[in-house]
Amino acid sequence: MRKIFLRFYSRKSRQNKCIIRRFKLMKPELDMKIVEVKHPLVKHKLGLMREGDISTKRFRELATEVASLLTYEATSDFETEKVTIEGWNGPVQVDQIKGKKVTVVPILRAGLGMMDGVLEHIPSARISVVGIYRDEETLEPVPYFNKLATNIEERIAMVVDPMLATGGSMIATIDLLKEKGCNQIKVLVLVAAPEGIAALEKAHPDVELYTAAIDEKLNDKGYIVPGLGDAGDKIFGTK
Repeated sequence: MRKIFLRFYSRKSRQNKCIIRRFKLMKPELDMKIVEVKHPLVKHKLGLMREGDISTKRFRELATEVASLLTYEATSDFETEKVTIEGWNGPVQVDQIKGKKVTVVPILRAGLGMMDGVLEHIPSARISVVGIYRDEETLEPVPYFNKLATNIEERIAMVVDPMLATGGSMIATIDLLKEKGCNQIKVLVLVAAPEGIAALEKAHPDVELYTAAIDEKLNDKGYIVPGLGDAGDKIFGTK
């Protein structure tokens, strides 16, 4: 069963609670792997990030820590193999990750705030950078830059962005990766909206989504509620 955990919404708005459920009924053949990481440390740290007056330094630290915990979950299906090494008392067999080439793909600019959390666990990963911003009027993604790792088609791409709101930027990034031949893609976000999940699943049902929380909805400006506010501004100390 590929659906690991998906919470439907009943807290404040019945209109929003069935967005994903209705989509699944319309497109039952789609089965994107969606993992909401419910570990107490993840919930605690994300709760601290929701404070309205949180400092830039603290927000950055927590973004890295939560990204690290999401990476732990997202790599749980990596295969290992036995390798013989020279131990302190002679040869010993150990487990090592089997032939996985990884590229971390931060979506500029906010995705940079999660990159170090992934690299803590996979320090040899290559970095692929994708620049996309969201038009504030149309809410549509506007690409402006990309620099992808060599041999991208051989790599597992771990795309990081704090927020999955409308899904536009994430979908555009995955479109680009697939155009370049990369078809093993994991998405790591701090907070996801049901509308963004539905859009991502419609466009790319073969990716895997890992999130620290699935929030209630988007507001009329396309921001996640309750969300974290503008994650990019909080990470970079800008307004």
